[in-house]
Amino acid sequence: MLHITGGAALSVDPPKLGDRGASRWRKEAATDHALRSCEILGDPRGRVPNVLCGRWEGCFEGGGAGWRLVAPPPRSMAWLGWLLWIWALITALVVSGRRALSYAFYRCGNRQRSPQMPMAVAGHLLFRFGYNLYAKTRLGYLFYKRQVKKARQRYPQGHSISQPVEFNGLKILPIPVLSDNYSYLVVDTDSNSAVVVDPSDPLAVQRVIQEEKVTLEAILCTHKHWDHSGGNTALRRWYGSCRVYGSSFDDIPELTDPLTDKETVVVGRLNFTALLTPGHTLGHMVYVLDGEPFESPSSLFSGDLLFLSGCGRIFEGTPETMLASLDIAADLAEDTLLWPGHEYAFECLMFASLQEAENPILKQKLQWVSQQRLEKRSTCPSTIGEEKQYNPFLRTHCQEIQEAMGLQRQRDEDWSTFRARVLKEVRLRKDVYKANL
Repeated sequence: MLHITGGAALSVDPPKLGDRGASRWRKEAATDHALRSCEILGDPRGRVPNVLCGRWEGCFEGGGAGWRLVAPPPRSMAWLGWLLWIWALITALVVSGRRALSYAFYRCGNRQRSPQMPMAVAGHLLFRFGYNLYAKTRLGYLFYKRQVKKARQRYPQGHSISQPVEFNGLKILPIPVLSDNYSYLVVDTDSNSAVVVDPSDPLAVQRVIQEEKVTLEAILCTHKHWDHSGGNTALRRWYGSCRVYGSSFDDIPELTDPLTDKETVVVGRLNFTALLTPGHTLGHMVYVLDGEPFESPSSLFSGDLLFLSGCGRIFEGTPETMLASLDIAADLAEDTLLWPGHEYAFECLMFASLQEAENPILKQKLQWVSQQRLEKRSTCPSTIGEEKQYNPFLRTHCQEIQEAMGLQRQRDEDWSTFRARVLKEVRLRKDVYKANL
């Protein structure tokens, strides 16, 4: 029997985990004792109740298992979860409505910047609240877990068909995870040492590690968002000796080795340089793998800084900050391989083709990507040299993009300030374009 301190006993025994009476017991407990939420958790007896807010003690009388609430939950806490979800829903509805109005305004022919056009960096209160829920609260983690579950059901073999890239003693394996993310397993084949970049789904990463028969030595995390860092905890539990690297400015789960700009991470012959590239988040980092030991091009693992013909949204920075970070990527060697955090190639190239319809290299790349995606094949890697020829976010210095945005440099305007203004407009239009997909 369930005993409540200061109250009458409930004449319903807590059912075992999985019993059909569990929901009825939860309902009656909530009704009789004003408990807002309770759930049956498993112990050796399989009869432990757990209240969202409150502490329970076991009470074993007359040979039966019972439980006593010794720390009742504050009534106000019961509504906190519901309140957060309601605000998140309002945020989504308002932002979606603003995007729809913005797109209608844009399609009606006014190509100049509208103050109603959506952009994360504008700092709209509701959008900021919704983003903070995802990035800084438990709700974000729960949303991520739901994403993982749905993606495993929908894409049991991954969202894309990927192929490993091999050089002399180096193997890079893209791992398609969630609905469009990529994790990467980077292997020094001489020592069988491996590093994983942005382990979104730990089970998918573990499967590849086991197939390759390698030892996981390190996790490189580009930023804190759950779709890039959500697998850190499980992998640390399974591979206790592996280290987790990332920016000291981002709240990265299980971080063991905080990095600063231009620090290196060495595993076997794998030599990564961490570059601080804020904009998407304040502590966003990219990792450049030195290709010299393998007689190969270097590789850029760009997270959400740079995609094939795209870039990440400016959640925690300014256009000026993002421009400086993109310039860091653009200054790498032309043959540097680009390994992005998402499969956004087709969408990004379609948007780019609206800005530079006569760009022949862009047309050729779009045709190739279209065929790849028809066959559900991965489009990575690209190269920095290629991106500079068709990626509008790396071409803010080009007259074609400036004219497409309808912008001109003002008298005495600093060149970097003007380019940041162009980048802001490109990002703005990309957000409007995405809202119509």
